[in-house]
Amino acid sequence: MEQEIKSKFDAEIIRYGAALYDISAEELTSIGGSMNFVYEYSKNGHQFILRFTPTEHRSMDLVKGELDWLLYLHHNGLSVSVPVESTKRNLVEYVHIKDSSFIVASFVKAKGEAVSYPDCLHDHKLYYKCGAAVGKLHALSRAYTPSTTTIQRNEWQHNFYLKNMHRFIPSNQAKVTLGCTNTISLIKKELPIDAKSYGLTHGDIHVGNLRVNESGITLFDFDDAQYSWFIDDIVTPMYYLVYVYGGDDGREMRESQAARFMKHFMQGYTLENAIDDYWFTKIPLFLRLREIIVYIGMYKNHPALSQLNQWGKDYIAEAKIRIEQGIPIVDIWN
Repeated sequence: MEQEIKSKFDAEIIRYGAALYDISAEELTSIGGSMNFVYEYSKNGHQFILRFTPTEHRSMDLVKGELDWLLYLHHNGLSVSVPVESTKRNLVEYVHIKDSSFIVASFVKAKGEAVSYPDCLHDHKLYYKCGAAVGKLHALSRAYTPSTTTIQRNEWQHNFYLKNMHRFIPSNQAKVTLGCTNTISLIKKELPIDAKSYGLTHGDIHVGNLRVNESGITLFDFDDAQYSWFIDDIVTPMYYLVYVYGGDDGREMRESQAARFMKHFMQGYTLENAIDDYWFTKIPLFLRLREIIVYIGMYKNHPALSQLNQWGKDYIAEAKIRIEQGIPIVDIWN
């Protein structure tokens, strides 16, 4: 989170937002967040999430679009963390105090077990379950229309990080910025758009945004939901499973991880949705796009990089070279 936004988020905002859901600030437990301030709380024996979104990051209509999408998925049988009403019977609230404005929403906390590193790196059942959930999401996306046109989510090129690359990438990294714009331009120029391959996606699937149970998984945190190619939603969880292996020594491990992920993920995915083989040849291009988003996000959250551990510093150095040269983090498809 940017420091200027952190400075605006004070106790008064928290108290006011909590009161909208008939709880006190003392009942909230912070659980972090990069684009939002996120808390959990208990009420009537159930667990919930309370989220404060800075208006610098999202508009009210964008948040309404996220919730409309969530409810559509829920009503059509996908396991997601659904929004709940405030005391005013609204799914989304606006809080403005002094010079601070935040959009507040609450969700049922996803049930199931959290999965983390390194366990997720060899969990083939997880990949299968994730594939089935994402396949169903994409199948439902093909039939989805927002309830009103004003709340439609953004297209992929208007992703917060891509729009703000010049703000967060250091000004002395001109080659990185050029690499970013070249990749974005190539995607715009080269890829076809049709209803079978393009639609509303989750936008940020990884093990931190899902919970696992015997029957499948529950997806949450649709804050990055955007219109994009469905292959983008497949590449994203793969990226977060391969980027942990750094350096030349990690190349074989990245390739092995990518192959294992795709094998088991697609076994689940194809139960729910079909995707043309053409899109597998575009995986390297979308790996480049995801790396750009992660790279920008690292600088957004750690401008001086001083708070990064050694892995983070090594990752930044390696990603910088790949972005400049237009190289994907792994390529076993061409």
